[in-house]
Amino acid sequence: MQAFACALVALTMTHVAGQAGLGRIEGQVKLILPPASAVPSGVYPSRRVSKPLPRAAEISNVIVFLKDAPPRRSEPAPMRVTIEQKDEAFVPRVVAITRGSTIDFPNADPFFHNVFSLSRGANFDLGRYPRGQSRSRKFPNAGLVKVYCHIHSHMTASIMVFDHPYFRIPAADGGFSLDEVPPGTYQISAWHERIGESISTIKVEAGRTARAEFALPMDSR
Repeated sequence: MQAFACALVALTMTHVAGQAGLGRIEGQVKLILPPASAVPSGVYPSRRVSKPLPRAAEISNVIVFLKDAPPRRSEPAPMRVTIEQKDEAFVPRVVAITRGSTIDFPNADPFFHNVFSLSRGANFDLGRYPRGQSRSRKFPNAGLVKVYCHIHSHMTASIMVFDHPYFRIPAADGGFSLDEVPPGTYQISAWHERIGESISTIKVEAGRTARAEFALPMDSR
């Protein structure tokens, strides 16, 4: 995927508590709107030169992860996640899970919905079902899975499946952390469902915290 954003990476001297010989990654993702094309006219024109930041909820559509995660003796435990069909939308629209996890798709709308995917790692169709019912699907393969509804073409969700635990959806303020990372040099990515991803190199040292800052340019839609 194409890299669209800026990323700054630095190694701090912060001591990391936890398992000996491991490091930590922390940082923040900022979503930035481009400058306004023109200043509104008026007797007292606005001094704003750029549009306000996107609403905080949009940060939940970002996933930060290591692209070249270190090998592990065992895979992380599977998860159980819910993506609700509500107000003709998948809620949440972006989720991150470990390989082998199960997602429940309950229908909360007063009409039928459907869940299907044509993605390479998860090709399935859960059929149509009414309000109050739920269907489930297990995701055994790592990769990006795009989910849609046959009945409502505007409904879409993105499911990122990982075979390692080094991923996070940032908090409402954009902050994130990846704990117990083995020392090494990695590629760290901040991925957004519409923008694409920003990739940078980060070095992790035992007992220290490496910091990554991402600025993802949002469109005005």
